[in-house]
Amino acid sequence: MIDFSHLVMADSGQNATPITCLTADQLDDWLKQQPDTVRSFVKAGCFAAKPHEYVLVPEGKGDSLRVVAGVADADTLTVWSLAKLAEALPEGHYRLDGDATPGQAVIGWCLGQHKFDRYLSNGDDKGPRVLLTHKLPNAEARMAEAGATALVRDMVNTPAEDMGPAMLEKLSQKAAETYDAKLTVTRGDALEQGYPMIHAVGRASSRAHAPRLIELEWGKEDHPRLAIVGKGVCFDSGGLDIKSAVGMRLMKKDMGGAAHALALAHLVMAAKLPVRLHLLIPAVENGIAAGAFRPGDILTSRKGDSVEIGNTDAEGRLVLGDALTKAGEDDPELVIDFATLTGAARIALGPDLPAMFCDNEDVASGLHDAGRDVGDPMWRLPLWDDYADMLKTPLADINNTGGAFAGAVTAALFLKRFAPTGKDWVHFDTFAWRPTARPGQTQGGEALGLRASWRYLQQRFGK
Repeated sequence: MIDFSHLVMADSGQNATPITCLTADQLDDWLKQQPDTVRSFVKAGCFAAKPHEYVLVPEGKGDSLRVVAGVADADTLTVWSLAKLAEALPEGHYRLDGDATPGQAVIGWCLGQHKFDRYLSNGDDKGPRVLLTHKLPNAEARMAEAGATALVRDMVNTPAEDMGPAMLEKLSQKAAETYDAKLTVTRGDALEQGYPMIHAVGRASSRAHAPRLIELEWGKEDHPRLAIVGKGVCFDSGGLDIKSAVGMRLMKKDMGGAAHALALAHLVMAAKLPVRLHLLIPAVENGIAAGAFRPGDILTSRKGDSVEIGNTDAEGRLVLGDALTKAGEDDPELVIDFATLTGAARIALGPDLPAMFCDNEDVASGLHDAGRDVGDPMWRLPLWDDYADMLKTPLADINNTGGAFAGAVTAALFLKRFAPTGKDWVHFDTFAWRPTARPGQTQGGEALGLRASWRYLQQRFGK
């Protein structure tokens, strides 16, 4: 994970610029208690205390300043309440007024200062904006969430040439070494017997970017088993059903599910959550070459079901199918998978809301509530079993495409066939991308559903 510990520190009375947070309704009463110079600065800055607005005003005598920031709720700061300040304020130390604590706003404070500048000749040379807080243990947990979010963003933003299957393996190896976990990798032609759908999708790119199934296991054997699965299609050309140039432009982000899964695994292991973790990342590139799988091919899955290929651009569900089958063989209590799976989910819900599928009402409502509580929303779509007929074919047990209607639902129903029966299973169809920037949320790779899932896991498995 990305380390943000230098941006949030324990408050031991250091010199720092104070931050006053106000709602628009509180502004007039606050101004009545201020000297004329402060009122003049507020007026000149056209400050109305709307969320993400701020103004610098004189503080006492000399050249000291105070930051006055607009927020939606001054008593309970949301995750992005301080993000604009972190982006825009000059280098230095800052503290909230009185005994106020930033809570979840620590996440936005850290992410507001995080930029993906790996390929820039001149990065951001502004020094750190350090937030002082009296309750550092809480802040440390929030910094971990910010670090996991930044990891997802950085992985998704990295071009496919530098974020191929080998790099997903390398990052998983680094995590295994950090937390003393066991890593197992099945590569190349070794996949053909045990994971035939992963092998079929990745074989066209096997010379330059060999496909692989990456598995990480961590935790005590007697703890409840948690499987986290992430779609790791490091670039998706569409295969022989090739995408358009426009459709292919963002396909470096098709490993966004793997990024979410790895980041969530980091959070689980760093917090020592009492689970037996099983992380599975099927890592492939869906390329075009003489060995590419074809429309009309019939593959035999790890489960043993035959799958007719209706479209080679519906490859993510194939690699996930084999990975979900493997996850189910080890008797997990809960399986969560993340995937940038369908354009249909984006048409239905837009870029901000990942589609969540789950048959267990308690699990689904728990995730929904967790997302609401941490400012990481999602929307549940139905696993409508009647639509399973759309996946029927006379030539095989199932087709990998279901036609033009309900594409996100039929994709989830395809995965359901390979998820463990009688176990809790959650599928996230996430965009992993932000088309336009907001405070603390840069344009580009984004974690959507990550923090909600982590809050739910803490509530379900935490001590």
